[in-house]
Amino acid sequence: MSDREAGAGTPELSVVVYGRNVQGHLAESLAALADHADTAPAVEVVVAAVGDSARQAAERHPYATLVALPDGTPDGAARAAGADRATGRWLQFAHSKDSVPALAARAVAERTAGLDGAGVDVLLTDHVRSTWRHARMPSRDGGFLAKPGRRDVSLTDCPDLLKVTPLLGTHVVRADFWRSRQQEGLATDDELFTAYALLLTAGRIAALDQVALEDRRLRAESLPPVTADGHFALLDTYERLLRLAAERDAGPGPRSVLYAAMVAASLRTVARAPLPEDTAREFFARAARAAVDFRPPGYRRPGGQEGMRRRLLEENAYARYRAFQAVNQRRRKVLSAARGSRRTVGRKVRDLQYHQDLKRPVDPDLAVFSAYWDRGVACNPAAVAAKLAELAPHIHRVWIVSADNVPLLPPGTDHVVPGSRRYWRVLATAKYLVNNANFPNAVLKRPDAVHLQTHHGTPLKRMGLDQLDYPAAAKGLNFHDLLARVDRWDYSVSSNSHSTQMWQRAYQSRYVELDHGYPRNDVYYTATAADVRAVRERLGIPPGRRALLYAPTHRDYEATWTPRLDLAALADRLGEDTVLLVRGHYFYGGAASPLAGLRRAGRVIDVSTYDPVEDLALAADALITDYSSIMFDYANLDRPVVIYADDWETYAKTRGVYFDLPSEAPGPVARTQDELTEILATEAWRDGTAAKARAAFRRRFCEFDDGRAAERVVRRVFLGEPEEALPPVTPLDERTPAPTPEEATR
Repeated sequence: MSDREAGAGTPELSVVVYGRNVQGHLAESLAALADHADTAPAVEVVVAAVGDSARQAAERHPYATLVALPDGTPDGAARAAGADRATGRWLQFAHSKDSVPALAARAVAERTAGLDGAGVDVLLTDHVRSTWRHARMPSRDGGFLAKPGRRDVSLTDCPDLLKVTPLLGTHVVRADFWRSRQQEGLATDDELFTAYALLLTAGRIAALDQVALEDRRLRAESLPPVTADGHFALLDTYERLLRLAAERDAGPGPRSVLYAAMVAASLRTVARAPLPEDTAREFFARAARAAVDFRPPGYRRPGGQEGMRRRLLEENAYARYRAFQAVNQRRRKVLSAARGSRRTVGRKVRDLQYHQDLKRPVDPDLAVFSAYWDRGVACNPAAVAAKLAELAPHIHRVWIVSADNVPLLPPGTDHVVPGSRRYWRVLATAKYLVNNANFPNAVLKRPDAVHLQTHHGTPLKRMGLDQLDYPAAAKGLNFHDLLARVDRWDYSVSSNSHSTQMWQRAYQSRYVELDHGYPRNDVYYTATAADVRAVRERLGIPPGRRALLYAPTHRDYEATWTPRLDLAALADRLGEDTVLLVRGHYFYGGAASPLAGLRRAGRVIDVSTYDPVEDLALAADALITDYSSIMFDYANLDRPVVIYADDWETYAKTRGVYFDLPSEAPGPVARTQDELTEILATEAWRDGTAAKARAAFRRRFCEFDDGRAAERVVRRVFLGEPEEALPPVTPLDERTPAPTPEEATR
């Protein structure tokens, strides 16, 4: 329908598709949006079609409002024409080559509906990227989008939002705000400028960690080549943005982020763009002036080669920069020529440096931490590190963190990136090495170093050597290498006798067992009512709502994670008073979420990227899980747990398990969605039978967790206190878990 029926109401969101029919992609874009046709008047689709091909493609979709524009209409003008015709309270722009994934617009509309009247001007969303070779590759924006949670923030409070990929299609804008920016001349043909300018001038910004755009990157060879003027225009754009940031008093954080982006783009242009020598020199000089003129007060260059490049740029040392570049290019060519032996050569160099460092004295005041294969500050290692800072602040803490996760680190965290020179040096010289997984095979155990294995869960599924008979779970695991890694352990932390026994069987070596409890579970006894209220507020859970945390685990027999529940149906059946917090297993943290479209404002919230998970547990009135070890941790809170074991037999057969969960569960067990819904829709989830099962489960699996586990571990391992001098484990009946959400509101 080209015109909406009178009285249908004002749409919440207008999706403005604009531009010419580039490579025929407009038909795909509109086909994806057809799924939103039944959501009117919540979502309307406006197509600002440039040229006959685009117009004809749009005419085949009766749900769309067509704005026909002549060939040659610039993108900025097409966007403006579409926005003028749009009637929604919020606007999302999608170029005709891109698309809005199925159900995404509905989810965005539901989110924006909750922002009306809150003073929010921009809602930032996530995206996936497709090329001619690969489809729907996830972005790296999720971590930045997760930082505000459900809160709206100012750019000064959260400057990292400027690190979100500057795609206009992921910047959903309030219509009145957009029109005011148009009047100020900030909505231009330059998408990069417009995307950044919207954030710089917004009063408040909200984030939705949800894929709302598929950014289709066209093959470079199919596009007109970028001219020298185009490269200079990029520099002009960043200079305009930095001036705008200064005019708007954006603060040092946003200005530093923009400045770093400008310098990186300038150096990338000099290094990669095929510019004539005189043009390249001119561009370098222009970029050098900008690097000096716009450098924010107190800005510090990064270290290493990147820092050297930036220093040469600021000094306008073009000849030295080219020499530096040539040296690096020759080095890369040598490495490329020796591709067949590159790994061997690199390993020899690394080994030589590492063995030299192993001859250095051990630093008694240095501790190295890693969690979940270098994901960041998390889990038991994080709790140990926090307590170490309190009880032994003289011990310096360094975290091993993969390059992709460095931007997510808490401010001031000393860290090293795997494979770097300092990485091998700290591994060679640290007195203490703490991990909840394992360090690489190449790490050698020094006699005077201490390796602390914290683990990251209570085992229901088979682990270590017990996986020998389960090839689907082992997946080529080299058990000889595994045992060599285990032989480095000095201590192994346990939260209950069951775990202690299973670790002894699965990881057979001479380490000392620390039956001290899991440090990460201390918070379940130390958190206050204010803490519970605060995390629920961050997640956007209204007071008085029942929050159910759904946290399934990984299946070795599945290639990707797919929710085993119809979450939309479950949410509808449980009613408006229930909020579902849905967390996918971390194995799939880098994949595009299959929950796109189900994140409804205040009803279903995807918390797959939210850390720490302990916050989610504190916020939840009850847990729904299958075979995840989160059930053992959550039981410390003495809140209801419901097991959804729809594929128990398959899981037990392919993965191997240590006990029969359905008969020893911490609460009611459902085998179908109907059974689960019935449990949650009645009092069965928290009745006397459920409480009895939970009490037995807690006695067995919450044995050592009492809120002082981290203290015991630090005193025993780092301070050398004897076992008998440590704080004793408080009996289960004498412990007081953190307040429930209901108690926290009293």
